[in-house]
Amino acid sequence: IAPGKLTDFCPVYTAQGAEAVVSQLDKDDVEKIGLVKFDFLGLTTLTILDWAVKNVRDLAQRGIGSAHDVEFDLNRVPLDDIASYRLLSNGNTTAVFQLESRGMRDLIKRARPDRFEDIIALVALYRPGPMDLIPDFIDRKHGRQKVEYLDTRLESILGPTYGVMVYQEQVMQIAQVIGRYTLGGADLLRRAMGKKKPEEMAEQRGIFLAGALTNDMTEARAQQLFDLMEKFAGYGFNKSHAAAYALVAYHTAYMKSHHPAASMAANVSAAMDDTDKVRTFVEDAADNALKVLPPDVNASAFRFAPVDEKTIRYGLGAVKGTGESAIASIVEARNQNGPFKGLFDFCKRVDRRLVNRRAIESLIRAGAFDSICGRRSALIATVGMAMDEAERAAAAANQHSLFGGGEEIDEELPLVDMAPWEERQRLKEEKIALGFYLSGHPFNAYRDEIKHFIKNSLGSLASVSGGWEAAQQTHLIAGIIESMRVQNSQNGRMMIVNLSDGRTKLEVTVYNEVFDRCRKLLVEDALIVVEAKVRQFRRSGNGEESDSSSLRVIAEHVLDLDAARNRFVRMIRIRCNGGSSSRKLKELLAPHRPGPCPIAIEYTNGDASCEIRLPEEWRVNAADELVQSLSAWVSRTNVEIVYQ
Repeated sequence: IAPGKLTDFCPVYTAQGAEAVVSQLDKDDVEKIGLVKFDFLGLTTLTILDWAVKNVRDLAQRGIGSAHDVEFDLNRVPLDDIASYRLLSNGNTTAVFQLESRGMRDLIKRARPDRFEDIIALVALYRPGPMDLIPDFIDRKHGRQKVEYLDTRLESILGPTYGVMVYQEQVMQIAQVIGRYTLGGADLLRRAMGKKKPEEMAEQRGIFLAGALTNDMTEARAQQLFDLMEKFAGYGFNKSHAAAYALVAYHTAYMKSHHPAASMAANVSAAMDDTDKVRTFVEDAADNALKVLPPDVNASAFRFAPVDEKTIRYGLGAVKGTGESAIASIVEARNQNGPFKGLFDFCKRVDRRLVNRRAIESLIRAGAFDSICGRRSALIATVGMAMDEAERAAAAANQHSLFGGGEEIDEELPLVDMAPWEERQRLKEEKIALGFYLSGHPFNAYRDEIKHFIKNSLGSLASVSGGWEAAQQTHLIAGIIESMRVQNSQNGRMMIVNLSDGRTKLEVTVYNEVFDRCRKLLVEDALIVVEAKVRQFRRSGNGEESDSSSLRVIAEHVLDLDAARNRFVRMIRIRCNGGSSSRKLKELLAPHRPGPCPIAIEYTNGDASCEIRLPEEWRVNAADELVQSLSAWVSRTNVEIVYQ
């Protein structure tokens, strides 16, 4: 900022392809020539809070929640709200500004803040450097360590942070109270300490000691105090900045604890372009007893929206392949002429220049047409026909308007007859459209079978005790691969596989040798069974044990479902009757011979029944393909996989 044209004071340039003008002097020289430098920080969280407040007001106008919320104002919420501090102390800080990371979540659970001043301090402390002070801060707050001051006059300055220097303002206050600095002089001291220039620090030390000696402090004590100030001021945080951040953090915590649906709808709306964040927020919503309704062309808007205080409607804008203009066209058509009656009606009424075939198919995969027709397979097969019919109807309408006469027949044509997708296929298609599974989890299709030979759920591994003996034990676990990433370590390359069983997520480390053996099985969305060793680590900021523990799960061997079946299965029992063809049975079994799994036929004819064990040469591989083909022949209830 200059008193006149910038070019009268500073050479400037514009980078290629950019619009902003940039000074050709660096930040220090800009200040030396007398210009004022400001940093302007934009926070998406402020937009999120604005949306959340509007959501609260909208709900109140619809008669949901408190009538007073029609004029809800965050600036009027109390800063001593018990529910908000309880939420923070429990570490329930997903979507809470500045307090979301794993490290900050661990810190806040240990610190258990119960006043606004604590939040300010935690925001300032959780950075390299001052992080070393965290154990002292927590122990002093909870009375495990005595709070002591070098001078009684420091108590009024350091009392709010339990005797720990946290803020630059505290250093400046000490310089004023003990060293007799002026306000301007104290600011110069702060800047000198931040720059860590030896000559400036030597000068400031002399000024401080001179003032302290005339203010009832010994030279030794003054030297000791200046050393502490110098140490802490080097990374001291600006309290006014920390307080502003803490207020935003507190407001997000307050919204989450008192208006969870309105708050979460705003958060996930701001993250619609980031699939991982959307999934995290949807999972957190479920953890906080919020129901997320699927996208719906007859109910959803572009953004996520609260339906009531415990329910959120999925935003159509988060469906891949759509876009804001396409969704605006859908909402406008719905507002003008009411809900869509079916796929053909939808295609006729929306602007097909904006809502193309790809967008419609993505909406179908996401479940946005389920309230009209739940057979997604039939809808996908009919999209082309529906769009052609919409074009024909539009052409006919134009012809009628030119020449008069003709009456448009407004009817919903039948869909292509298609068998419904199985759950696994439906979820696979849903993930294509949304980036994750919303209406279920593919592991559910295997859960009943897998429990016969896997006793440890992913969630149960958290109870594995530490120690050498536990680290030598092998655990059998199973899950769906949600994502993978490759990392380099001291022992070479390794892969981190994110497994999920629909209830718990777990990272499994696959080192190079195991990866080379099993790389064909490590495919996203695949079910794998893992023989793993589990190591548990407990960590805290001061090296002592804490409530925060982490598991390292290391894969020793990886199996797919077919290999696991062959390893643990006792037999496959097929129930059939006199109407079943032995020739058909041979055809189905032949591609899977030879194998380790015996076949038993439970045969019923009238009142007579018996079980026949087929000869050894008819043993098969218990592949999923075989189970599916047998199920298609005699139905899944008549195909029993018997485990040891």
